Amino acid sequence: MLIFLRSLAFAILANLWTWSLVVLFLPLLALPRRQLQRCAALWCRGIVGLARGICGIRYRVVGQENLPQGPAILAAKHQSAYDTVIFHVILDDPVFVLKRELLQVPLFGLYLKTLGNIGIDRSAGARALRTMLPAVAACLANGSQIIVFPEGTRVAADAHVPYQPGIAALYQRIDVPLIPVALNSGLRWGRRSLRKRPGLVTIEFLPAIPRGLSRDAFLKELATRIDDATLRLSANDGEPLPTGPTPD
Repeated sequence: MLIFLRSLAFAILANLWTWSLVVLFLPLLALPRRQLQRCAALWCRGIVGLARGICGIRYRVVGQENLPQGPAILAAKHQSAYDTVIFHVILDDPVFVLKRELLQVPLFGLYLKTLGNIGIDRSAGARALRTMLPAVAACLANGSQIIVFPEGTRVAADAHVPYQPGIAALYQRIDVPLIPVALNSGLRWGRRSLRKRPGLVTIEFLPAIPRGLSRDAFLKELATRIDDATLRLSANDGEPLPTGPTPD
């Protein structure tokens, strides 16, 4: 019951925080995109802080030495909504590849678009790739880090779905480091559940995928690295490994 009450309190306060900033930041939409990113980071830090203070959800980052300085593509596991806010806390200029429908949400979609996030029509096939590639290249040219959820949706830690071909197109056609990212956020913040369980979320940046792999070899290597690391992080109910950085 206590977890439910804390989760309900978090949901109420997170919505108040979100919509207060949505209204407060409206005049700031005219700012340059990089400055507006600071506003997005403030909102995300607030959500992460509420999750810690009310629900007891902490986080730590492992493998940050695998992040290159400058532009990169991050192919991340996606288990919960926590994954959509934590990268603004960790990274300097994250830009998300996301489903186009999110850009059509009143007000919130306007912010997503102004921040430079890239919406794609997942039903458009090759046409969506032709739209995505130049948009990603333009963001990388500005020094951004591109976040891609290659499964295309939130997936439980022990579930496996095919990785979408778009991530292979980015790997083969854009020459920047591609970093797999494993996490275990689903243990604390369910995909479709109000309940938030206290404990540690680990976000682990893995070594870059080597260049020159075929499409099929790349997809197999990427899925193996992310899924194996995710299962490891989810073992023992997400308790910290014997060594590593202190949780935030």
